[in-house]
Amino acid sequence: MTLATICGIVIFMVIMGFFMVISLLGMVASDSASTKVKENSVFVLKLDGVIDERAEAGSPLDALLDMGDMSSMGLDDLISSIRKAKDNDDIKGIYLKGGVASFDSPATAQQLRDALKDFKKSGKWIVAYADQYMQGSYYVATVADKIYLNGEGMINFSGLGGKSEYMKGLYDKLGIKYQAAKVGKYKSYVERNTQTGMSEYDREQRTAYLNGIWNYWLKEMAEGRKVKPEDLNQLANDSIIMFADTKDYVKSKLIDKVMFPEEIKAEIKNRLKLDKDDEIPQLTLSDMLNVKTDKDEEGEKIAIYYAYGSIVDNEALDYMSGGGHNIVGKRTAEDLRKLADDDDVKAVVFRINSGGGSAVASEQIRHAVKLLKAKKPVVVSMGGAAASGGYWISSPANYIFAEPTTITGSIGIFGLIPNFSGLVTDKLGITFDGVTTNKFSDAEMNLVLAKDNAEEMKYLQGHVDRGYISFLNVVSEGRGMKPAQVDSIAQGRVWLATDAVKIKLVDKLGSLDDAVKKAAELAKVSDYYTTTYPSESSWMDTFFPKEKKGSYLDGELRMLLGELYEPLMEIRKTIKDGSRIQARMLDDIRVK
Repeated sequence: MTLATICGIVIFMVIMGFFMVISLLGMVASDSASTKVKENSVFVLKLDGVIDERAEAGSPLDALLDMGDMSSMGLDDLISSIRKAKDNDDIKGIYLKGGVASFDSPATAQQLRDALKDFKKSGKWIVAYADQYMQGSYYVATVADKIYLNGEGMINFSGLGGKSEYMKGLYDKLGIKYQAAKVGKYKSYVERNTQTGMSEYDREQRTAYLNGIWNYWLKEMAEGRKVKPEDLNQLANDSIIMFADTKDYVKSKLIDKVMFPEEIKAEIKNRLKLDKDDEIPQLTLSDMLNVKTDKDEEGEKIAIYYAYGSIVDNEALDYMSGGGHNIVGKRTAEDLRKLADDDDVKAVVFRINSGGGSAVASEQIRHAVKLLKAKKPVVVSMGGAAASGGYWISSPANYIFAEPTTITGSIGIFGLIPNFSGLVTDKLGITFDGVTTNKFSDAEMNLVLAKDNAEEMKYLQGHVDRGYISFLNVVSEGRGMKPAQVDSIAQGRVWLATDAVKIKLVDKLGSLDDAVKKAAELAKVSDYYTTTYPSESSWMDTFFPKEKKGSYLDGELRMLLGELYEPLMEIRKTIKDGSRIQARMLDDIRVK
């Protein structure tokens, strides 16, 4: 009986393994098969997921469960799909479905809207419908020919902004003191650990860039809705008391009509000239990614290298980051060196979306960009942010483009170290003693545990001062400015790209496409195609991951903390990050 049971289990496992292999092969075939676009189709673009610079790899199982468009979407995939829809004669329009998408920055929403605006130049239509619109999604939806809302729906139309967390009060209770060494009166990253509120300098820079973004959005939304920007701004001020009924949204021209789901289906069928009982040929984002185009890889190759997330020193810190994407200094520098040695690549567009991170890793990448530039043109395309370390690695490029709502600058340095003496010694009663061969042999321990570490902090401040001078020199060399000129616009100040152009931190406002065209011009090539780097991970990596990014506990924390998760993880990173010196801006510009 025992032998029979064992044999039965083995046979069962073999059969299940066989079916699993067949299923995986079927998934691979399904994932690689090109999508056939039916005549009179509509591209259904959901605005309900998280939209980042690029999407993390998913599996064909996501598509089977209809999960691919609901979790994480890449801006690159969205823009590529919208262009395919524009060029495909069988696709008649785009249906923007839902309105609670979360964008990693205002510039991400702006770039998506720009792509949809370009789509309309083909003469095709865009219709938007949602049960609820958050601010970012509504901004995108205003490009549509018609905006509809569920009869019981609502619109969050209240402007941009929010509050940051200041942790000093908690740390005081725990007996923890954060020690900051910084250069730049606007370098506000340290404030949430060292103060109980916002400094006047941080308030000044935030007010400037948020108002700049909001005014840009107002202008575009007003153009889309055919109203005055000042009228929309007044609606945002009155939104809490004004919109008691969904019909009020129609009166204020925020939407065109209140509808229920079956009515929007009838509207789409009418636009497609379909009969009442006809099915609507639909294409999802996953479908569009598999639509083949007639464009061949002819001409010279231009590389687009994506660098997004926090800048960290090494792979180990990348693994400990708790999920999300990072720019690893050593890995990125090596990739750029390979592009420099690749004779097939005639120019490189360095696509950057980062609020910075490790100063050491930033310099490592900057040096690689400089070596790359010596062999072929390098053009930077800034995404949502290219600030602090993100600007450090941008500065050597031949030319810098930024989106109108890009956050950049933040030229400043800081060191942030927690001191646990109040907790460990005063509250827990643990004391320390020992011997050393030299005065500062235990400097690292003193910084973290000693009550009197003034000399060690003085050394750290000196190190930070030297790092700031290096930052000024880096920008001075890359932008053709004197260090004193850079210092006058630096001091850790964050700039909106529209202002950064005026002070020569950015050459021109423009899209990723504009950056590609400029790179081709500098390389003196007329026929070209683009290839993206680094290559995206395969969906197989989701079954057999090479590295561990996050954990079950991390996922639970994300669900529990909600919007607090990202800022708390940034604090966690500063504790874990082996680099004492940071070139980083406060990374809290995500919008819904």
